[in-house]
Amino acid sequence: MAGPPEKQSLKVGFLGLGIMGLAMARNLVKAGYHVTVWNRSLGKAKELEQEGASVASSIAECVAANDITLAMLADPGAALAVAKEAAKGISKGKGYIDVSTVDPQTAKQIGQIMTEAGGTYLEAPVGGSKQPAEQGNLVFLCGGDKALFDLSAPLLDVMGKAKFFLGEVGKGSQLKLVINMMMGAIMAANAEGIELAQGLGLPVESLIEVVNMGAMGTPMFKLKAPSMAEGKYPTAFPLKHAQKDVRLALAAAQEQGIILPVASAANDQYRKAIEEGLGDADFSAVKETLKSKA
Repeated sequence: MAGPPEKQSLKVGFLGLGIMGLAMARNLVKAGYHVTVWNRSLGKAKELEQEGASVASSIAECVAANDITLAMLADPGAALAVAKEAAKGISKGKGYIDVSTVDPQTAKQIGQIMTEAGGTYLEAPVGGSKQPAEQGNLVFLCGGDKALFDLSAPLLDVMGKAKFFLGEVGKGSQLKLVINMMMGAIMAANAEGIELAQGLGLPVESLIEVVNMGAMGTPMFKLKAPSMAEGKYPTAFPLKHAQKDVRLALAAAQEQGIILPVASAANDQYRKAIEEGLGDADFSAVKETLKSKA
């Protein structure tokens, strides 16, 4: 790629304005970048338009108008479908960065689509949910074109607190799946602990205080436990997405001949929660599956 444009002239596209994408695109607008957005439903795009962004009428139009386009989609199917449309607007000198959480095979497929269309590609799935996205504290796990990683570094720094270049396409996706699998299993265990304490008639506030005084007092527990104890689950990371990530991690493990019994059990609980209509709630709502239906 050519040398990096000046910040003021770098044009950035953003595809997908869900919980994460909206916050990420907003931070780029606030930082002074010229941002063009596309979203399946226009409401959030119009919201950003009032804050200074431009709105594209199609995916291809958004990509064609910008130097670098980022995409944040819900799952591998959506990421791949959007990438196929994005390729219609890609050309030599343009970069495409998919920050969605997908399986390594999908990441490689998207990369092939972009490079065959003449562009460059970087996978950059993020660590963090709604609040870190809003605060610009995400962590980017990148694989693919090193030149695009270097060119996009200022953008990633606006949206995140750290970025890692891990090598070839697929490595970023693999690390993200490992992390989200661990997070999903830990959340399921936290839910069981809180539910058991409540069932035993213990003061849950004491459980929370004791846990937070020791090594298990993670930022996630400190953030989620109080609302979980109250049976409230404001959505930061949708449960259906958590289950998707655990499922993809299990599939990756199976390919390597690795058995993950804890993650498998957690996946069963998330699937049960989805069956009970909790897919759009925060993934901490897995706690609701532990209640007796008798």
